[in-house]
Amino acid sequence: MKEMKQIMKLLHLSENLKKELRHSWLSDGRRESVAEHTFRMSLMAILIEPYLDQKINSEKLLKMIIIHDLVEAEAGDVEAFKSANDLNVKKEKRLREVQAIEAIRDMLPSPLGQELYQLWYEFEDKNSYEAKVANAIDKLEVQIQHNEADLDTWLEVEYEMTFKMKKHVEFDSFLQKLMKEIEDEGAKKLQAANIPIEMYTS
Repeated sequence: MKEMKQIMKLLHLSENLKKELRHSWLSDGRRESVAEHTFRMSLMAILIEPYLDQKINSEKLLKMIIIHDLVEAEAGDVEAFKSANDLNVKKEKRLREVQAIEAIRDMLPSPLGQELYQLWYEFEDKNSYEAKVANAIDKLEVQIQHNEADLDTWLEVEYEMTFKMKKHVEFDSFLQKLMKEIEDEGAKKLQAANIPIEMYTS
């Protein structure tokens, strides 16, 4: 069956997400994989869904979360602060990810491949409530992981990033409260290490 072989091809490709390591570190001193990040994003979506300001399509949200980093199975992971601060890195990252999602679309039977393709772009463009929630969860999960890791694994830029999540949650009151809880955890971690947070919060 052609469709089965196509699905199996993508499943084998997705193993790369278990091997692709992110900048984030775990509390036991091991680097986090992309798959682990995606797992907790999915769990977060399930746990916060009843408290969001608007009714959400949970199936669509979970699909979007699972698919959004699927491109990294081909394109690899690029640290967020690198692409944010270097226009050339940002352009190269975007090009590689677009090529990857096109390859994934073409790898799968239609209309399944097209659905994944459209969901990836919806996440990237943040043009729906589900996409905005998925993007917010993406940013919040990263900070949760930083808070759990040893402070020695943090780069100085991440001290400031602890307090830069507001723009991602402004559209939803519950996500704003969750962000504040996560931010407070990060602030306490920095303060416990005698790092003055005032210079990052002003």
